[in-house]
Amino acid sequence: MVPDIRYARSGDVSIAYSVLGDGPFDLVWTPGALSHLEFVWEDEDRRRFFGALASFSRLIVFDKRGTGLSDRVAGIADLETRMDDIRAVMDAAGSESAVVCGVSEGGPMALLFAATYPERVRALVNYGSLPRFVRGPNFPWQEPKHEYLAEYEAEVEVWGTEENAREWLELQGMETTPEAVRERARRDRMAISPGALLQLGRMNAEIDVRPVLPTIQVPTLVLHRTEDHIPIEAARWMAEQIPGARFVELPGGPHMPYLGDWEGVVSAIREFVEPICLGSARPYDSVLATVLFTDLVGSTAKAVELGDRGWRELLEQHHARTRAELSRFRGIELDTAGDGFFARFDGPARAIRCACAVRDTVKDLGLEVRAGLHTGECEVLDGKVAGIAVSIGARVAARAGPGEVLVSQTVKDLVAGSGIEFVDRGGAELKGVPGEWQLYSVAAV
Repeated sequence: MVPDIRYARSGDVSIAYSVLGDGPFDLVWTPGALSHLEFVWEDEDRRRFFGALASFSRLIVFDKRGTGLSDRVAGIADLETRMDDIRAVMDAAGSESAVVCGVSEGGPMALLFAATYPERVRALVNYGSLPRFVRGPNFPWQEPKHEYLAEYEAEVEVWGTEENAREWLELQGMETTPEAVRERARRDRMAISPGALLQLGRMNAEIDVRPVLPTIQVPTLVLHRTEDHIPIEAARWMAEQIPGARFVELPGGPHMPYLGDWEGVVSAIREFVEPICLGSARPYDSVLATVLFTDLVGSTAKAVELGDRGWRELLEQHHARTRAELSRFRGIELDTAGDGFFARFDGPARAIRCACAVRDTVKDLGLEVRAGLHTGECEVLDGKVAGIAVSIGARVAARAGPGEVLVSQTVKDLVAGSGIEFVDRGGAELKGVPGEWQLYSVAAV
């Protein structure tokens, strides 16, 4: 049976999704680079694979923004925005919590979602994926960034052609009859445009969610085939960075989970998630969050200049404008100490944009704001957050100059692809925090 295709609203974008099966728990399938919900059910291999998953779960599948039946948008959004599409689809499908499966290019989205919303993730499965897709410091696997981008640029030149389709089918060990080649080329063209494919490649070249891995608390399965073109050593390393994660190595290939020994993939997922989802849900007392601290520059001198009443009225305007921006960017106010704010966000890009908006909106009041941000694991108690990540955020803010929005290396890494630009402020020692911390000033949002 072909399930209905519906749409979830994620901001101004419509995300296509379908629900299949009526199992005792939900399973959200976060696809790789390309998907198209119409073709899922026309393709025998994928129909069989998803049918097997839906035999023991309520399966939720969707097309990521810019691909398939979801809205085609200008460029590809940053990882934070795309990760939030998972939440929008779950809300639309009436899913309070689910197993979240991240596949290939969809893996970092799933990793970030599980760290940010652990209360909504019963278990996490990461198949054939990595926390970053190019070689980097302390990450010797994969190819260098320039080679990775060159491959995308070359593929764009032949995207949607039978030549490219035949090469892909051969790589996956599939038949290359004229009919199969023509059909594959058609599906490529329908799944994504050449320009969007190139934007996706450029965004993926910047992704690095390694800082997120140690903060993931949900039960995690890292699933990888030995002959996958993505190095299994890198996947094994990733599993070692996630507390308590289980690594399962499956023999053979290819990369696509619905090809080759697809039953082995389904069995590994089912064996891992069923005992977890059919048991009691585990409460979580910490989340991945971005903390923002703001402070007014020269407030004492301004208060003396205006007097108590004038200063109080000006401060009320400052607070009102700051709270309006917090609301606009989904920030949660946690404390207001004198003339500064302490807030948390479920996404670092939103936090940066909020900080810049606060700084800009109070300028015509004759006020100047400095701000600092850090992303890390925060303990949650009665809606408040605490822990070392909060202390680091406060220390980063203390080093910001007048009118400056200063962020940690972790924040910078997590907003790759957002279009936010930074200036390197170099390393710094943060009072009471061990080690040297690389800091960056926001140059443009």
